[in-house]
Formats: sequence, structure tokens, C-alpha cells
Amino acid sequence: MKAKTTYIALTRLSIVFILAMVIIALTGCVKSSDIKKKNKFEPPKIEQREPVILHNGSIYQAGMRVNLFADTQARQIGDILTITLVESATALASSDTAAEKKQNVEMPPPKIAGDKVTNKDKEVLENEIEAGRDFRGSGESNQAHNFQAVITVSVIDVLPNQHLVVRGEKLIMLNQSDDYIRFSGIVRPQDIDQDNTVESQKVGNVRISYSGRGVLSSANKMGPLARFFQSGVYPY
Repeated sequence: MKAKTTYIALTRLSIVFILAMVIIALTGCVKSSDIKKKNKFEPPKIEQREPVILHNGSIYQAGMRVNLFADTQARQIGDILTITLVESATALASSDTAAEKKQNVEMPPPKIAGDKVTNKDKEVLENEIEAGRDFRGSGESNQAHNFQAVITVSVIDVLPNQHLVVRGEKLIMLNQSDDYIRFSGIVRPQDIDQDNTVESQKVGNVRISYSGRGVLSSANKMGPLARFFQSGVYPY
């Protein structure tokens, strides 16, 4: 009987071990996307159009861009714009709750035949009920981040209200680490400075991603086995 119990325990342990190995293998098969491959953050393709030559005797034709007195601010699809990333946020939340309730009920002993019921000079039917409850809970959450960088993006679309949809990335490959910054958002032309720069705080619908791959990034990530024991799949 003891040998049978030991065999069942070993069988269950083997099944758990096999399931864990399968999950680890499936996790290892899921590879992160290569940041060096082509992606949607590439510069937009500019359609090449042949200028229409009109023989009307005019020096300046319709659609001709005269940059003699024009500024260098981004205005059309394909133009570039420098974004100054200055993002800072701090959040603080705390809560404290306390509740307390007490109750005391005294019931005088009844009399039977005009006298108290006693046993060895002690009242038998004397009762007293006392109850209480106490609750106290508290919580605190602090979060802060500060991010500063500079990235130059491309105008990929011009909205009907002349707002610019921008998008771009910066890929940095140093030693054994590949880091990238990706940015997208909507810029108002009046927020662009004379040097063709704009702060990220003035950009709408901002999407900023900062990540990478390599030895340093892998060292800061939890391994597949550790993720399994920290996930909801682990039953204990």
C-alpha cells in the first residue's frame, strides 16, 4: 500500500514537471520582435509627381514652392520635426479607514417562586452578553517618473485642420544592447518653435515607447520559470 501511494505521488510530480517544462518551452518560442526590422515607424513614402508644365507665360506656377521667404517649420507630409521629450509625472494616493463597534447586553437573573435561583451561593440564571468588532485599513501608493530625450520624427499626415500627425523612432546600438525610442502624436503648427522644435508636453495623443534588447535588457527581465511561478497558472 505504501509503495502504491509513493508511485501515485511520483506520477503526479512527473505530470506537474512535464506541464512546467511545456509552458517554459512555449514561453521560449515566443520571441520578441526584432526592432531592426521594418515597422510602421519608418518615414512615410513620398509619392513622386511630375510637375505639370503650363505654357501661360507666368513665372510662378500653381503648386510651386518658393522658399525665399518661407520658414523651415514642418508643414507637409515627409517634413521632419524635432521633439523635445520632457515628461515628468508624480502621483500620490493614500487612504486610511477605521471602524469600531461595541455592544453590551445585561440580563438580570429571573426569580422563581419569588426568589433567585442559586447554586452554592452563586446565581445560576444571571447572563451578560458582550460583543465588539474593530476594523482598520490603510494604503499608500507613490509613483514618479522623469524622462528626457530628443527625437526627430516625420510628418506622416496632415489633418483637415492643418494639425500634423508625426511619428518616428531612434535606434541606438551600443556594445551588447539595442535600445530604441518611438514617438507618435499630433502637433499644432502654432506650437512649433522657430527652430522647428516642439516640446512633447504640447503634443496631443502622445505615444512614447522606450525599450530595447540585449544583455542589459535581459538582465532586468524575469526568466520564464520565474514568470511561471509568479503567474496565475501556478496553483500555490
